[in-house]
Amino acid sequence: MPGRTIFGRGAADTAPELISGLGRRILLVRGSAPGADRLEAALSARAEVLTLRHHGEPDLPALTAALDRARPFAPDVIVAIGGGSVLDLGKALAALVPSSRDPLDHLEVVGRGLPLDQAPLPLVAIPTTAGTGAEATRNAVIGVPEHARKVSLRDDRMIPDVALVDPALTDHSPRAVTLASGLDAVVQVIEPYLSSRATPFTDALCRAAIPQGLAALRRLMEAEDPAARDALAHVSLTGGIALSNAGLGAVHGLAGVLGGRHPAPHGALCGRLLVPVLRANRAALTANGHSTDRIDEITAMIARTFSTSPDKALETLDTWATNNGLPDLATLCVTPLDPQATARDAAASSSMKANPVPVSEDTLAAILDAA
Repeated sequence: MPGRTIFGRGAADTAPELISGLGRRILLVRGSAPGADRLEAALSARAEVLTLRHHGEPDLPALTAALDRARPFAPDVIVAIGGGSVLDLGKALAALVPSSRDPLDHLEVVGRGLPLDQAPLPLVAIPTTAGTGAEATRNAVIGVPEHARKVSLRDDRMIPDVALVDPALTDHSPRAVTLASGLDAVVQVIEPYLSSRATPFTDALCRAAIPQGLAALRRLMEAEDPAARDALAHVSLTGGIALSNAGLGAVHGLAGVLGGRHPAPHGALCGRLLVPVLRANRAALTANGHSTDRIDEITAMIARTFSTSPDKALETLDTWATNNGLPDLATLCVTPLDPQATARDAAASSSMKANPVPVSEDTLAAILDAA
Protein backbone atom coordinates (compact mmCIF):
# COMPACT_ATOMS: atom_id res chain seq x y z
CA MET A 1 0.00 0.00 0.00
CA PRO A 2 1.07 3.62 -0.38
CA GLY A 3 3.05 5.00 2.53
CA ARG A 4 0.22 7.42 3.21
CA THR A 5 -3.26 7.62 1.67
CA ILE A 6 -5.35 10.79 1.79
CA PHE A 7 -8.89 10.45 0.44
CA GLY A 8 -11.81 12.83 0.23
CA ARG A 9 -13.31 15.89 -1.40
CA GLY A 10 -11.07 18.88 -0.85
CA ALA A 11 -8.00 16.75 -0.20
CA ALA A 12 -6.21 18.42 -3.12
CA ASP A 13 -6.25 21.70 -1.17
CA THR A 14 -3.71 20.20 1.23
CA ALA A 15 -1.32 19.13 -1.55
CA PRO A 16 0.85 22.27 -1.93
CA GLU A 17 1.85 22.40 1.72
CA LEU A 18 2.36 18.65 1.93
CA ILE A 19 4.51 18.51 -1.22
CA SER A 20 6.64 21.57 -0.45
CA GLY A 21 7.50 19.93 2.85
CA LEU A 22 9.12 17.03 0.97
CA GLY A 23 11.71 19.06 -0.94
CA ARG A 24 12.57 22.34 -2.61
CA ARG A 25 13.10 20.98 -6.13
CA ILE A 26 9.90 19.49 -7.49
CA LEU A 27 9.44 17.62 -10.76
CA LEU A 28 5.77 17.99 -11.68
CA VAL A 29 4.43 15.47 -14.21
CA ARG A 30 0.97 16.55 -15.23
CA GLY A 31 -1.95 16.13 -17.57
CA SER A 32 -4.47 18.68 -18.78
CA ALA A 33 -7.02 18.64 -15.94
CA PRO A 34 -7.81 22.04 -14.36
CA GLY A 35 -6.68 20.72 -10.99
CA ALA A 36 -3.16 20.38 -12.39
CA ASP A 37 -3.13 24.08 -13.32
CA ARG A 38 -4.01 25.06 -9.77
CA LEU A 39 -1.43 22.74 -8.24
CA GLU A 40 1.33 23.94 -10.58
CA ALA A 41 0.66 27.57 -9.69
CA ALA A 42 0.60 26.84 -5.97
CA LEU A 43 3.82 24.82 -6.05
CA SER A 44 5.64 27.38 -8.19
CA ALA A 45 4.98 29.98 -5.51
CA ARG A 46 6.65 27.78 -2.90
CA ALA A 47 9.49 25.93 -4.60
CA GLU A 48 11.55 25.43 -7.76
CA VAL A 49 9.41 23.43 -10.18
CA LEU A 50 10.20 21.69 -13.46
CA THR A 51 6.96 20.79 -15.26
CA LEU A 52 6.63 17.94 -17.74
CA ARG A 53 3.30 17.80 -19.56
CA HIS A 54 2.21 14.41 -20.84
CA HIS A 55 -0.65 13.23 -23.04
CA GLY A 56 -1.41 9.68 -24.09
CA GLU A 57 0.00 6.48 -22.70
CA PRO A 58 3.73 6.59 -21.93
CA ASP A 59 6.13 4.74 -24.18
CA LEU A 60 9.87 4.17 -24.05
CA PRO A 61 10.81 7.15 -26.28
CA ALA A 62 8.67 9.49 -24.14
CA LEU A 63 10.19 8.07 -20.96
CA THR A 64 13.73 8.48 -22.31
CA ALA A 65 13.04 12.08 -23.33
CA ALA A 66 11.56 12.83 -19.90
CA LEU A 67 14.60 11.32 -18.18
CA ASP A 68 16.89 13.53 -20.27
CA ARG A 69 15.10 16.58 -18.86
CA ALA A 70 14.58 15.31 -15.33
CA ARG A 71 18.05 14.04 -14.43
CA PRO A 72 19.90 17.37 -14.88
CA PHE A 73 17.22 19.07 -12.76
CA ALA A 74 18.01 16.68 -9.86
CA PRO A 75 14.57 16.79 -8.21
CA ASP A 76 14.02 16.13 -4.51
CA VAL A 77 10.49 14.84 -5.07
CA ILE A 78 8.25 13.90 -7.99
CA VAL A 79 4.58 14.81 -8.15
CA ALA A 80 2.31 13.19 -10.75
CA ILE A 81 -1.18 14.61 -11.26
CA GLY A 82 -3.38 13.27 -14.04
CA GLY A 83 -4.86 10.06 -15.36
CA GLY A 84 -3.28 6.66 -15.00
CA SER A 85 -0.85 7.26 -17.87
CA VAL A 86 0.51 10.40 -16.23
CA LEU A 87 0.86 8.58 -12.91
CA ASP A 88 2.69 5.73 -14.64
CA LEU A 89 5.17 8.15 -16.21
CA GLY A 90 5.68 9.83 -12.83
CA LYS A 91 6.33 6.46 -11.17
CA ALA A 92 8.78 5.46 -13.89
CA LEU A 93 10.66 8.74 -13.50
CA ALA A 94 10.77 8.40 -9.72
CA ALA A 95 12.26 4.93 -10.21
CA LEU A 96 14.74 5.75 -12.98
CA VAL A 97 16.02 9.28 -12.33
CA PRO A 98 18.38 7.90 -9.62
CA SER A 99 19.31 4.83 -11.70
CA SER A 100 22.47 4.54 -13.74
CA ARG A 101 21.08 1.87 -16.06
CA ASP A 102 19.24 1.97 -19.37
CA PRO A 103 15.46 1.76 -18.84
CA LEU A 104 15.33 -1.48 -20.84
CA ASP A 105 17.45 -3.13 -18.17
CA HIS A 106 14.50 -2.83 -15.81
CA LEU A 107 11.54 -3.53 -18.13
CA GLU A 108 9.81 -6.92 -17.99
CA VAL A 109 9.33 -9.23 -21.00
CA VAL A 110 11.21 -7.16 -23.60
CA GLY A 111 14.05 -6.09 -21.29
CA ARG A 112 16.15 -7.71 -18.60
CA GLY A 113 13.68 -7.19 -15.76
CA LEU A 114 16.46 -6.26 -13.33
CA PRO A 115 15.60 -4.79 -9.92
CA LEU A 116 16.29 -1.10 -9.41
CA ASP A 117 19.87 -0.38 -8.39
CA GLN A 118 18.85 2.72 -6.40
CA ALA A 119 15.83 3.55 -4.26
CA PRO A 120 13.20 5.62 -6.11
CA LEU A 121 12.71 9.30 -5.38
CA PRO A 122 9.79 10.28 -3.13
CA LEU A 123 6.57 10.29 -5.17
CA VAL A 124 3.18 11.93 -4.62
CA ALA A 125 0.44 10.53 -6.90
CA ILE A 126 -2.76 12.53 -7.47
CA PRO A 127 -5.27 10.92 -9.88
CA THR A 128 -7.69 13.04 -11.90
CA THR A 129 -9.58 10.05 -13.31
CA ALA A 130 -11.14 7.10 -11.49
CA GLY A 131 -9.89 3.98 -13.18
CA THR A 132 -6.37 2.61 -13.04
CA GLY A 133 -5.66 2.82 -9.32
CA ALA A 134 -2.07 3.67 -10.32
CA GLU A 135 -1.75 5.76 -7.17
CA ALA A 136 -1.58 2.49 -5.22
CA THR A 137 0.37 0.12 -7.47
CA ARG A 138 4.04 -0.92 -7.60
CA ASN A 139 4.51 -0.84 -11.36
CA ALA A 140 4.44 1.54 -14.31
CA VAL A 141 3.14 0.37 -17.68
CA ILE A 142 5.35 1.50 -20.56
CA GLY A 143 4.79 0.98 -24.28
CA VAL A 144 7.72 -0.30 -26.32
CA PRO A 145 6.91 0.52 -29.97
CA GLU A 146 9.84 -1.51 -31.29
CA HIS A 147 8.24 -4.66 -29.85
CA ALA A 148 4.59 -3.50 -30.19
CA ARG A 149 4.11 -4.35 -26.52
CA LYS A 150 3.13 -2.67 -23.28
CA VAL A 151 5.19 -4.00 -20.38
CA SER A 152 5.81 -3.15 -16.75
CA LEU A 153 8.62 -1.51 -14.88
CA ARG A 154 8.08 -3.11 -11.48
CA ASP A 155 9.59 -2.83 -8.01
CA ASP A 156 8.01 -3.02 -4.55
CA ARG A 157 9.55 0.38 -3.76
CA MET A 158 7.66 2.04 -6.63
CA ILE A 159 4.41 2.28 -4.67
CA PRO A 160 3.85 6.04 -4.17
CA ASP A 161 4.86 7.53 -0.85
CA VAL A 162 1.63 9.54 -0.85
CA ALA A 163 -1.59 8.69 -2.69
CA LEU A 164 -3.78 11.78 -2.59
CA VAL A 165 -7.23 10.99 -3.99
CA ASP A 166 -9.66 13.90 -4.29
CA PRO A 167 -12.80 12.75 -6.15
CA ALA A 168 -13.59 16.38 -6.98
CA LEU A 169 -10.70 16.28 -9.47
CA THR A 170 -12.73 13.74 -11.49
CA ASP A 171 -15.95 15.79 -11.58
CA HIS A 172 -17.34 16.40 -15.07
CA SER A 173 -14.87 14.08 -16.76
CA PRO A 174 -15.99 13.43 -20.35
CA ARG A 175 -18.56 10.69 -20.67
CA ALA A 176 -16.32 8.39 -22.74
CA VAL A 177 -13.46 8.80 -20.27
CA THR A 178 -15.78 8.10 -17.34
CA LEU A 179 -17.09 4.93 -18.98
CA ALA A 180 -13.72 3.54 -20.03
CA SER A 181 -11.85 4.40 -16.83
CA GLY A 182 -14.79 3.32 -14.70
CA LEU A 183 -14.94 -0.07 -16.40
CA ASP A 184 -11.21 -0.44 -15.73
CA ALA A 185 -11.84 0.31 -12.06
CA VAL A 186 -14.58 -2.34 -11.92
CA VAL A 187 -12.41 -4.92 -13.72
CA GLN A 188 -9.63 -4.22 -11.22
CA VAL A 189 -11.79 -5.28 -8.30
CA ILE A 190 -13.29 -8.24 -10.17
CA GLU A 191 -10.01 -9.81 -11.33
CA PRO A 192 -8.29 -9.75 -7.91
CA TYR A 193 -11.43 -11.29 -6.40
CA LEU A 194 -11.22 -14.17 -8.90
CA SER A 195 -7.42 -14.34 -8.75
CA SER A 196 -5.57 -17.52 -7.88
CA ARG A 197 -3.62 -15.33 -5.43
CA ALA A 198 -6.64 -13.81 -3.68
CA THR A 199 -6.41 -13.45 0.10
CA PRO A 200 -8.93 -12.66 2.85
CA PHE A 201 -7.55 -9.09 2.78
CA THR A 202 -8.14 -8.57 -0.95
CA ASP A 203 -11.47 -10.42 -0.75
CA ALA A 204 -12.69 -7.98 1.89
CA LEU A 205 -11.75 -5.04 -0.30
CA CYS A 206 -13.17 -6.38 -3.56
CA ARG A 207 -16.39 -7.96 -2.33
CA ALA A 208 -17.67 -4.56 -1.20
CA ALA A 209 -16.17 -2.60 -4.10
CA ILE A 210 -17.60 -4.60 -7.03
CA PRO A 211 -21.27 -3.63 -6.52
CA GLN A 212 -20.23 -0.13 -5.41
CA GLY A 213 -18.35 0.41 -8.67
CA LEU A 214 -21.10 -1.01 -10.86
CA ALA A 215 -23.75 1.17 -9.25
CA ALA A 216 -21.62 4.32 -9.40
CA LEU A 217 -20.77 3.81 -13.05
CA ARG A 218 -24.39 3.16 -13.98
CA ARG A 219 -25.40 6.35 -12.17
CA LEU A 220 -22.72 8.44 -13.90
CA MET A 221 -23.96 7.31 -17.31
CA GLU A 222 -27.32 8.78 -16.33
CA ALA A 223 -26.21 12.07 -14.75
CA GLU A 224 -23.30 13.91 -13.14
CA ASP A 225 -23.38 12.96 -9.46
CA PRO A 226 -20.73 13.90 -6.87
CA ALA A 227 -21.63 10.94 -4.65
CA ALA A 228 -21.12 8.54 -7.56
CA ARG A 229 -17.80 10.23 -8.38
CA ASP A 230 -16.74 9.72 -4.76
CA ALA A 231 -17.72 6.05 -4.90
CA LEU A 232 -15.93 5.38 -8.18
CA ALA A 233 -12.74 7.09 -6.95
CA HIS A 234 -12.85 4.86 -3.89
CA VAL A 235 -13.30 1.76 -6.05
CA SER A 236 -10.37 2.81 -8.24
CA LEU A 237 -8.09 3.21 -5.22
CA THR A 238 -9.34 -0.11 -3.84
CA GLY A 239 -8.55 -1.81 -7.16
CA GLY A 240 -5.00 -0.51 -7.11
CA ILE A 241 -4.43 -1.94 -3.64
CA ALA A 242 -6.14 -5.22 -4.51
CA LEU A 243 -4.22 -5.85 -7.72
CA SER A 244 -0.92 -5.01 -6.02
CA ASN A 245 -1.60 -7.76 -3.52
CA ALA A 246 -3.51 -10.38 -5.56
CA GLY A 247 -2.73 -9.77 -9.23
CA LEU A 248 -5.12 -9.58 -12.18
CA GLY A 249 -6.04 -12.06 -14.93
CA ALA A 250 -6.87 -12.67 -18.56
CA VAL A 251 -8.60 -9.32 -19.14
CA HIS A 252 -5.41 -7.43 -18.41
CA GLY A 253 -3.25 -10.10 -20.01
CA LEU A 254 -5.02 -9.50 -23.31
CA ALA A 255 -5.50 -5.74 -22.87
CA GLY A 256 -1.79 -5.20 -22.29
CA VAL A 257 -0.89 -6.88 -25.57
CA LEU A 258 -3.66 -5.15 -27.52
CA GLY A 259 -2.69 -1.76 -26.10
CA GLY A 260 0.86 -2.22 -27.36
CA ARG A 261 -0.36 -2.85 -30.90
CA HIS A 262 -3.32 -0.50 -31.17
CA PRO A 263 -3.81 3.08 -29.90
CA ALA A 264 -6.93 2.12 -27.96
CA PRO A 265 -7.83 3.35 -24.45
CA HIS A 266 -6.80 0.74 -21.90
CA GLY A 267 -10.04 0.99 -19.94
CA ALA A 268 -12.17 0.53 -23.05
CA LEU A 269 -10.23 -2.62 -23.94
CA CYS A 270 -10.73 -3.98 -20.43
CA GLY A 271 -14.42 -3.15 -20.46
CA ARG A 272 -14.99 -4.91 -23.76
CA LEU A 273 -13.00 -8.00 -22.73
CA LEU A 274 -14.63 -8.44 -19.31
CA VAL A 275 -17.75 -10.39 -20.27
CA PRO A 276 -16.05 -12.82 -22.71
CA VAL A 277 -13.32 -13.49 -20.11
CA LEU A 278 -15.86 -14.17 -17.37
CA ARG A 279 -17.66 -16.63 -19.64
CA ALA A 280 -14.41 -18.34 -20.66
CA ASN A 281 -13.21 -18.58 -17.05
CA ARG A 282 -16.53 -20.08 -15.97
CA ALA A 283 -16.26 -22.72 -18.71
CA ALA A 284 -12.62 -23.47 -17.84
CA LEU A 285 -13.35 -23.76 -14.12
CA THR A 286 -16.24 -26.12 -14.80
CA ALA A 287 -14.19 -28.24 -17.21
CA ASN A 288 -11.45 -28.59 -14.61
CA GLY A 289 -13.84 -29.52 -11.80
CA HIS A 290 -13.39 -26.22 -9.90
CA SER A 291 -16.06 -24.17 -8.18
CA THR A 292 -17.65 -21.27 -10.04
CA ASP A 293 -19.01 -19.74 -6.83
CA ARG A 294 -17.08 -16.49 -7.18
CA ILE A 295 -18.15 -15.89 -10.74
CA ASP A 296 -21.70 -16.69 -9.64
CA GLU A 297 -21.35 -14.03 -6.91
CA ILE A 298 -20.21 -11.48 -9.47
CA THR A 299 -23.03 -12.25 -11.90
CA ALA A 300 -25.50 -11.88 -9.01
CA MET A 301 -24.01 -8.46 -8.21
CA ILE A 302 -24.36 -7.42 -11.85
CA ALA A 303 -27.93 -8.74 -11.93
CA ARG A 304 -28.88 -6.66 -8.86
CA THR A 305 -27.30 -3.52 -10.31
CA PHE A 306 -29.11 -3.81 -13.63
CA SER A 307 -32.35 -5.34 -12.31
CA THR A 308 -32.11 -8.53 -14.31
CA SER A 309 -31.76 -12.25 -13.65
CA PRO A 310 -28.32 -13.81 -12.98
CA ASP A 311 -28.52 -15.89 -16.17
CA LYS A 312 -28.92 -12.70 -18.20
CA ALA A 313 -26.49 -10.55 -16.18
CA LEU A 314 -23.44 -10.77 -18.43
CA GLU A 315 -25.44 -10.17 -21.59
CA THR A 316 -27.15 -7.21 -19.91
CA LEU A 317 -23.82 -5.67 -18.85
CA ASP A 318 -22.38 -6.05 -22.35
CA THR A 319 -25.47 -4.49 -23.95
CA TRP A 320 -25.50 -1.65 -21.41
CA ALA A 321 -21.86 -0.81 -22.14
CA THR A 322 -22.52 -0.83 -25.89
CA ASN A 323 -25.59 1.36 -25.53
CA ASN A 324 -23.52 3.86 -23.54
CA GLY A 325 -20.91 4.15 -26.27
CA LEU A 326 -18.32 1.44 -25.62
CA PRO A 327 -16.99 0.29 -29.02
CA ASP A 328 -16.40 -3.34 -29.90
CA LEU A 329 -12.86 -4.66 -30.24
CA ALA A 330 -12.82 -4.36 -34.04
CA THR A 331 -13.57 -0.63 -33.73
CA LEU A 332 -11.11 -0.04 -30.89
CA CYS A 333 -8.26 -1.71 -32.78
CA VAL A 334 -7.61 0.38 -35.87
CA THR A 335 -5.71 -2.34 -37.71
CA PRO A 336 -6.87 -5.95 -38.19
CA LEU A 337 -6.50 -8.20 -35.17
CA ASP A 338 -4.32 -11.29 -35.23
CA PRO A 339 -6.09 -13.33 -32.53
CA GLN A 340 -3.61 -16.19 -32.42
CA ALA A 341 -0.53 -13.95 -32.19
CA THR A 342 -2.22 -11.76 -29.59
CA ALA A 343 -3.24 -14.83 -27.59
CA ARG A 344 0.29 -16.23 -27.73
CA ASP A 345 1.81 -13.03 -26.36
CA ALA A 346 -0.93 -12.62 -23.74
CA ALA A 347 -0.34 -16.14 -22.46
CA ALA A 348 3.21 -15.07 -21.53
CA SER A 349 2.17 -11.87 -19.73
CA SER A 350 2.53 -11.41 -15.99
CA SER A 351 -1.21 -10.75 -15.56
CA MET A 352 -2.10 -14.23 -16.82
CA LYS A 353 -0.25 -15.84 -13.92
CA ALA A 354 -3.05 -14.87 -11.53
CA ASN A 355 -5.99 -15.91 -13.71
CA PRO A 356 -8.20 -18.22 -11.63
CA VAL A 357 -7.55 -21.15 -13.95
CA PRO A 358 -5.09 -21.73 -16.82
CA VAL A 359 -6.64 -21.07 -20.21
CA SER A 360 -5.28 -22.13 -23.58
CA GLU A 361 -4.16 -19.85 -26.37
CA ASP A 362 -7.14 -21.09 -28.40
CA THR A 363 -9.45 -19.95 -25.58
CA LEU A 364 -7.77 -16.53 -25.48
CA ALA A 365 -8.20 -16.24 -29.26
CA ALA A 366 -11.89 -17.13 -28.88
CA ILE A 367 -12.26 -14.40 -26.24
CA LEU A 368 -10.89 -11.87 -28.73
CA ASP A 369 -13.32 -13.07 -31.39
CA ALA A 370 -16.22 -12.71 -28.96
CA ALA A 371 -15.14 -9.17 -28.03
